[in-house]
Amino acid sequence: MTASTRRAVLSLYTRVFRIARTWQAQSGDKGDTETERKYIVQEARTLFRQNQQLTDQEAIKRCVEECEARIEIGLHYRNPYPRATYLPPLGLATQKGRKLRTQQRLRKQAKPVYLQSHDET
Repeated sequence: MTASTRRAVLSLYTRVFRIARTWQAQSGDKGDTETERKYIVQEARTLFRQNQQLTDQEAIKRCVEECEARIEIGLHYRNPYPRATYLPPLGLATQKGRKLRTQQRLRKQAKPVYLQSHDET
C-alpha cells in the first residue's frame, strides 16, 4: 500500500468514527441513537479489519469507493444501515440455455457499489 493510499484509508476510518460520535437518529430517541452509533462503529471495525490485508490497489480503491458511497447515502437518508436491493433470485434476464452460474454472475454485477462487502442472503 502506498503512503497516499494509506493516508486516504486512515482518513476515511477516522471520518467514519467522527460521524458515529456525532450521529443522531432520525427518530430523536436516545436508544435509537445509541443503537445506530454502535452499529456504525461495529460495521466500520468489521469491514476495515476484513480488508486490512488487501494489497491490490484496485481492490483497495473499490473498498474506499464503497465506504464513501455508504457514508454519503447514510448521511443523506439519515439511516446508517445499507439500503436493500430488490432482485428476485432468478429474475435477471438471460439468453436461452444459460444456467444458474450465469444468474449468479449477473446478480454479482448488478449489486450496487455500497453493498459489495455484504454477502448474499
